[in-house]
Amino acid sequence: MPRVDPRRLGPPKEGCGASHSPRKEGKNPTGWSNTPPTQGWVIVIFFLLPASFLYDIYYYTRSWLIFKFNSAPQQHEKKVRDVQIQVSEWCAGDQKVPMCTARPGWQTISFREGAYKKTFNKISINMVDILEIDTQKRTVRCEPLVTMGQLTHTLIKLGWTIPVVPEMDDLTVGGLVMGTGIETSSHKAGLFQHICIAYELVTADGSVISCSECENSDLFYSVPWSYGTLGFLTAVEIKIIPVERFVKVEYKPCHSLDNLVRTFTEEVEKAEENQFVEGIMYSLNSGVVMTGNMCMTAEQGKLNEIGWWFKPWFFKHVQTYVNEDQHGVEYIPIRDYYHRHTRSIFWEIQDIIPFGNNVVFRYLLGWLVPPKVSLLKLTQGKAVKELYEKNHFIQDMLVPLTCLKDAINVFEKEVNIYPIWLCPFKVPPNPGMLKPATENDTLYVDIGTYGVPKVDNFEAVETTRRIEAFVRDAKGFQMMYADSYMTREEYRQMFDHCLYDRVRDRLGCHRAFPEVYDKVNRKARV
Repeated sequence: MPRVDPRRLGPPKEGCGASHSPRKEGKNPTGWSNTPPTQGWVIVIFFLLPASFLYDIYYYTRSWLIFKFNSAPQQHEKKVRDVQIQVSEWCAGDQKVPMCTARPGWQTISFREGAYKKTFNKISINMVDILEIDTQKRTVRCEPLVTMGQLTHTLIKLGWTIPVVPEMDDLTVGGLVMGTGIETSSHKAGLFQHICIAYELVTADGSVISCSECENSDLFYSVPWSYGTLGFLTAVEIKIIPVERFVKVEYKPCHSLDNLVRTFTEEVEKAEENQFVEGIMYSLNSGVVMTGNMCMTAEQGKLNEIGWWFKPWFFKHVQTYVNEDQHGVEYIPIRDYYHRHTRSIFWEIQDIIPFGNNVVFRYLLGWLVPPKVSLLKLTQGKAVKELYEKNHFIQDMLVPLTCLKDAINVFEKEVNIYPIWLCPFKVPPNPGMLKPATENDTLYVDIGTYGVPKVDNFEAVETTRRIEAFVRDAKGFQMMYADSYMTREEYRQMFDHCLYDRVRDRLGCHRAFPEVYDKVNRKARV
């Protein structure tokens, strides 16, 4: 998990931290090494990195062969029938145990694994292929286990991309639909769910249902954030747009919270001018706001191919702009830009391989980075999980853009973790679980906080509940991949269940699948 940079890039200004909790400077207040002893860098370098590299070779080779010989569409129908058969067998039984996918919990990006995986009736869903790219309709049709890395690798070579490409290579289409996904283009295009135009599901009675804005629209709007509680997702149709070769990125350092909030807000509101907007905070009073736009050519001397293994981690590269207080402009190849945080897993890799950004390591072994998150989870022992639970805070909280300053102050007071990732997005007033705060308040920001809290009074449950309460009061949302300690009533206060409840009733889901809350709250995960 992320390690807090001990170098504060400037003291807080008067009035910006009046309510801050006392903190221990110069040492880890949790009293244990940021790199868990049972999963140290030796295991990572000599086992997990080579295993991750070999898996990638296998996965991308297989995907290329399937796409090259166009066997995926024919195989898809067979795979859907297989899911139907398994569900029909469940229907013919006593139906005492609900269903879930057979995909092991350790294969997901979420730190936790669902406890229900141990007891539910598991349905095997082996759907990992891109089915069709239709340039006339401007859509791509995918199976749910297609990854972002796989999708960009295929589309960009053909001159296309999707409007929202969530950062990490291993994030899957299904996970981003059933959960959520965001990227620095989301202030224009919305969340990942908002670029999807159709879903195909196998429902509780074994039927195959397609849904879109015009067909079974109630189901279409209920699928996002439903976490597999309405049916088994078998295909997704997604918008595609033309892609250009580079992203022109402008770096704007900020040296006060007010300056950063103002700069970030102004750039987000220039949706017609900025295709991409992102912020990284390195302390309460320092950070960098980045804007980007696709282009076909790069200025001479300003090309930065950050995807190469020997390049510095992106967040460390960005930090140089605030350290040196310099504005900057550079051009990044489009796929390098999309996956700029993948190599360093945002900034979590620095706790897994503390010397990973060293130039010698990057040149010698950087080509093996990053280790698969799934393999990291698989090799964690019970002691490591307990240490993370008590001493780490991993959350993405989504609040109205107008609440950004207040939210940053809350995070500073409660956890004091840096860097912080800022990613803007819009919430269209569509039916479903996500509703904007008001008709005019549709711009939001994702505040991503991952690391070891540097406050004396951190308690995982109490601290998280206080932040959750702030987010609810602000009419915001919590990404549910992370630990949530809300009660069922509080969860229903945060997310609108009206349409979701009606669809569950109509599709007869109550015996087949649990409610969302029963899959995502902390008690349902191990």
